Amino acid sequence: MKTPSEQEYELQFLKGIGPKRAAVLFKYGIKTREDLLNFFPRRHIDRSRIIPLSSLSPEQEVTVIGKIEAAGIRRSRRPMFYIVISDESGLLEAIWFNSINYFKNLFKVGDWVSLSGKVVFYRGYQLTHPDYDLFESAEIDNLLNTGKIISFYPGNDTFKRSGLNSKTLRRTFHFLFKEKLDFIREMLPESLRRARAFLERAEAYRQIHEPRDMTHLDRAIYRFKFEDFFFLQLMLALQRAHRKALPDGFAFDKKSPRLEKFYKTLPFKMTEAQKKTVKEIRKDMRRPEPMNRLLQGDVGSGKTLVAVMAILIALDNGVQAALMAPTEILAEQHFFTIQKWLKPLKVDVHLLTGSTSAKKRKAIKEELETGAPCLVVGTHALNEPGVGFKNLGLVIIDEQHRFGVMQRGRLIERGAHPDVLVMTATPIPRTLALTAYGSLDVSIIDEMPANRRPVATVWRFENRAAQIYDFIGERVRAGEQAYIVYPLVEESEKLDLKAATEGFELLSKGSLSRFRISLLHGRMKGPEKEKIMSAFARGEIDIMISTTVIEVGVDVANATVILIEHAERFGLSQLHQLRGRVGRSAKKSYCILKTPYNIGETAQQRMKIMTETNDGFIIAEKDLKLRGWGDFFGTRQSGMPEFKLANPIEDREILEQAREDAFGLVAEDPLLRKEAHSELKRFMQENLKERMDLIRIS
Repeated sequence: MKTPSEQEYELQFLKGIGPKRAAVLFKYGIKTREDLLNFFPRRHIDRSRIIPLSSLSPEQEVTVIGKIEAAGIRRSRRPMFYIVISDESGLLEAIWFNSINYFKNLFKVGDWVSLSGKVVFYRGYQLTHPDYDLFESAEIDNLLNTGKIISFYPGNDTFKRSGLNSKTLRRTFHFLFKEKLDFIREMLPESLRRARAFLERAEAYRQIHEPRDMTHLDRAIYRFKFEDFFFLQLMLALQRAHRKALPDGFAFDKKSPRLEKFYKTLPFKMTEAQKKTVKEIRKDMRRPEPMNRLLQGDVGSGKTLVAVMAILIALDNGVQAALMAPTEILAEQHFFTIQKWLKPLKVDVHLLTGSTSAKKRKAIKEELETGAPCLVVGTHALNEPGVGFKNLGLVIIDEQHRFGVMQRGRLIERGAHPDVLVMTATPIPRTLALTAYGSLDVSIIDEMPANRRPVATVWRFENRAAQIYDFIGERVRAGEQAYIVYPLVEESEKLDLKAATEGFELLSKGSLSRFRISLLHGRMKGPEKEKIMSAFARGEIDIMISTTVIEVGVDVANATVILIEHAERFGLSQLHQLRGRVGRSAKKSYCILKTPYNIGETAQQRMKIMTETNDGFIIAEKDLKLRGWGDFFGTRQSGMPEFKLANPIEDREILEQAREDAFGLVAEDPLLRKEAHSELKRFMQENLKERMDLIRIS
């Protein structure tokens, strides 16, 4: 067996690569010539579009090239790093407020650099936080004196140390394109390529790495963005076709007396959005074809009530139902709420989590094996060996984005094609619902209960702590309750707990000592958490100091204030979820975001967005723009492919084209059996094997 140093890599024989660089590329998944071709440039600079510094004007979007004449840190109210560049026709300053030490080590006087951004005038022309690329001095003459389009590639420290910079890669691609590229196969059928006027695949690769001109570059980028979307949409179309071809599941066509009774005894009026959603779900459940529906709605919009109505339909039709939540505390909250609602209807409701005692666990398993209609609420413990549903007809998955594809799939597989309802309180922009949940039917609760008032949200710095605690005390004296939440620090549960524990000790002995304060955190055992939550719900605790375990699930109408400590450490979606713990009644409620004075620009944007709107869909749109596609959906967790070039936020039109073509192709050939689709089928099986194997799973 060869040692790593003796290993032969396919790419080592390419000019400019060699064994050491090939080993680095191999480590990052670039193993073949085709892998290398798919290592796309992160940006291009068109020499013909570079603006001389003497021709700048305010508000102009520019790319400029110059030599760094000065660099340093400017100390003021807010420190900044600056460079001044020249191109013999004029001067331009660029400034960065964040990562000052990084830029200090990156830019040196005498270096050549390109900068891209919007020009402003402040004591001279200036770019703030521009995109940048550094050049080697040997590249400058060529760059400045030709009309060539230059490709720049992603990199990291390992690439840099091994000399795998943009110049090396441009040289390698130049020699690669002199070879015969017969290993490049066309997957897209000819009819589709003709309809969309695509470049042939080999030519598209050439034009994205060595563009002849901007027109050819744009056509190559269009083709590869389309492919990114098309293969995902094809998978979703095949998934939907597969589901329609499944043997029949359950047709819940009997009337549900308990649902009718439950509806008549509700102490409040359902919103029109809730009623519409229940009708959509009832219609799905009457069909023998298994339901596969996404229910999305903002925090506090009433998704749990809708889910309970679906559960009653299933139980009155003689089957078992399971509701899976991502955390014990959310599962427990669902259990307490649903048990209270359904107790008068004599419905068996069980709770199965990691904290369930062995005796109780045994009793639940035995009941499930009888096939008797009942509801089991639980965590991933529902997937444990030995938990056997004899008659599972309805699966509800809450906060579904927190589960991996396999976890969801294992629960669904425990039934004979059960109906599936997945729920999320993270509103998903409508455009992206096509991408994230393109094979599901979607219901949206876009209306809040009539008695809900918008939560007043304010952003305060740490130096206002005393006034904040005075305000909390004022609300508690008025008979209301409050949360104080501490963030997860450095992804460590121990540090998370330490921060909350120290805050609890400090406040219970200091500013808020006259009030009844309790501490809640994720490492507590189930019964202990239940005891504290119940006491808080009964009004026996004034102030709950907590870690982020209360992000979802805790529902106390009398809680009107939430203080989020170090709010800059939370994402927008999480801040919105936490804010949803208050404002759950007609009382005026408040969310206080507390941060240090000096926080990053992105964190500042998050704080401003939170103070400007309570609309979860607007927040989701803005969150998506700040975080990007991969972080928003968590591609690893959701099983979604990572896109090489496409961006669903910016490329909506291409996404819709790809979806139309993919679903049209599958409607014509559901099993991809036609000769024209053979290469496409091979590609899907080879490159998306795991996802194709999971094709039934939402």
